Amino acid sequence: MKRLFWLLPLLGIGALAWYVYLLRTAPPEVSFTKVRRETLISSVLTNGKVEPLEWTALRAEREGTVVRVSVERGQTVAKGAVLAELDAEEARVNLTAAQARVASARADLDLLDKGGRTRDIVELNSSIEKDRIDLADAKRNYETLQRLVAKNAATRYELDQARQKIQLLETDIQSLTQRREALVSKQDRAAAKARLDEAETAVETAKRRIELSFIRAPIAGTVYQLEIRTGAYVRPGDLVAQIGRLDRVRVVVYVDEPDLGQIRIGLPVTITWEALPGRKWTGTVEKLPTEIVARGSRQVGLVACIIENPERLLLPNTNVNVQIRTNVVNEAITIPKEALRRQNTQAGVYLLESGNRVVWRPVRIGASNITKVQVTEGLKEQDQIALPTDVALRDGLIVKPVFAEQ
Repeated sequence: MKRLFWLLPLLGIGALAWYVYLLRTAPPEVSFTKVRRETLISSVLTNGKVEPLEWTALRAEREGTVVRVSVERGQTVAKGAVLAELDAEEARVNLTAAQARVASARADLDLLDKGGRTRDIVELNSSIEKDRIDLADAKRNYETLQRLVAKNAATRYELDQARQKIQLLETDIQSLTQRREALVSKQDRAAAKARLDEAETAVETAKRRIELSFIRAPIAGTVYQLEIRTGAYVRPGDLVAQIGRLDRVRVVVYVDEPDLGQIRIGLPVTITWEALPGRKWTGTVEKLPTEIVARGSRQVGLVACIIENPERLLLPNTNVNVQIRTNVVNEAITIPKEALRRQNTQAGVYLLESGNRVVWRPVRIGASNITKVQVTEGLKEQDQIALPTDVALRDGLIVKPVFAEQ
């Protein structure tokens, strides 16, 4: 029994030592993946900003208060559509007055052309004399009211009415006198013509001012920026809105300098926008950069791309993600990028051979994307190559392979 008591611990120690030995001498576990044959799509991933392909900045052409805004931001409008309206009451009053002057001037000019009529002169003299008598009475009445107002015996309103009567009579006398002079003297025809020209110019000026009160879209498109609101006061040159054609947009893409050599006109482009996940827009490269510019810590070229935007969801100044497809290789032999290693300047992989032995295999590489690289020489489909591992691999090392899911 005593011998058995001492034997059991010795057996346990021996088993443990044997287990440790096996652990130390067992081949290390290394993950492997198979070489695949597939279509390899190479692309440049970057970002960019949307801008309209065709656009215009609409500015106010006259000063005034905004009395009505007819559109909202994002609304599609036709060419000539009214976007907003400015107060034009004063211009309408001026138009009415100018049209009256035109009518009067034309009548005067017509009378001069006919040489005038004696009956008209008599009637005008009679009217002028009557107005002068009424004017004298009105002035006396006004003086009387001034004294009464000073004594609080009459109202200010009565005094104002008396003053207005004097002004109306003086204006009427002046108008009648001018008409009489026109009738009497043919030499004043040039002056009458000048008055007509001035009145017609005033009419056109008032009409133009009224027309400029309606702020219209110069092109058909989408109002993607609106700077005015009802009640605001605008001055000539103030920005009212920006309108653009958004069914096709330009995306200015920021391509890092090392990637510019892969970019060519006509390459397909895919746009995504984080604000609308799952949506994609497509187009092509339109224009290559002419210089390298600094953008933050990056040195980039500005690549212009034309993108189809039929639903007009991509808005100007939107920051978007961009994928430019630079190359497509069908039936390419591919491996994960992380499986590619380098010894000195030679690219290669560790290939699993019979007996679970790894050997160094130099390879020649071709196209690549973010995750995979094409092998043009050195491997064939279904070859098994080592993935990154903490084990220090060397040519001829025996390993315990663990195969990654394909």
